[in-house]
Amino acid sequence: MGTSRQVTSILEMVDVHNGERTQLARFDGLIEAPNWTSDGKRLIYNRSGRLYSFDLVSRESAPIDTGFATRCNNDHVLSPDNSLIGISHKSEEDGLPRVYTVPIDGGKPTLLTPLGPSYLHGWSPDGRELAYCARRKHSGQFDIYTIPADGGVERQLTDCPGKDDGPEYSPDGKYIWFNSERSGTMQIWRMRADGGEQTQMTFEESNNWFPHVSPDGHLVAYIAYRLGDVAPGDHPANKHVEIRLMSSKEGASRTLVRLFGGQGTINVNSWAPDSVRLSFVSYLLQE
Repeated sequence: MGTSRQVTSILEMVDVHNGERTQLARFDGLIEAPNWTSDGKRLIYNRSGRLYSFDLVSRESAPIDTGFATRCNNDHVLSPDNSLIGISHKSEEDGLPRVYTVPIDGGKPTLLTPLGPSYLHGWSPDGRELAYCARRKHSGQFDIYTIPADGGVERQLTDCPGKDDGPEYSPDGKYIWFNSERSGTMQIWRMRADGGEQTQMTFEESNNWFPHVSPDGHLVAYIAYRLGDVAPGDHPANKHVEIRLMSSKEGASRTLVRLFGGQGTINVNSWAPDSVRLSFVSYLLQE
């Protein structure tokens, strides 16, 4: 953000069948990445390094206590039973984010990934594993990794030139969807949960990021940057972008929403439990 411009964040939801957008709230300053809780009553978002719970009835926000983890980015996900939140907290010592879990109602964070940088994106439907994007010294590139939800040894699933990011499980746990620039532009890919059968799913003249599979498994939402607006491996804020939908069985996509946003808009899965509504954040800049 430019120092002379102020940002207004607009928390919205959209009906994926008719495209109707509903503004839920406006915030002075930056909020990012809403998650929908499984009961459909709340959205979890991040702001200024902290997490907040937004009540969809009262339209009011309340902070979530994350203990010492006060430098959280927009890579937060909910456990399948919604008892925990997985977060990526940036260390004050080396500035690198690592993955932690914290009770959804607040509490002490538990470290899962001793190594950084690690950017969390997915939690397996059976609750046993977390998937994240990480860069490690042996490769120097960003790849997809998984780690047991109760801690343990991480497992590398991808190893291709360029960036692999945004890993997220399908509702049946059989696949991990992600985005990769290995074909020259950033496109949506899918692989088996063990890393096998890595398959390109979009072939578009845009750079596509952060695939999110609907709870019923039928649709995939993702954000698309115009070709030439960004480098393939970058997903900045303050761009004219689209939220697109495609079938999880392949096929052509369609534009659901055009907006000013990008980074922070839908970094994490923001589907409602009914698979009909999608939450997101758009932005306004003022001098």
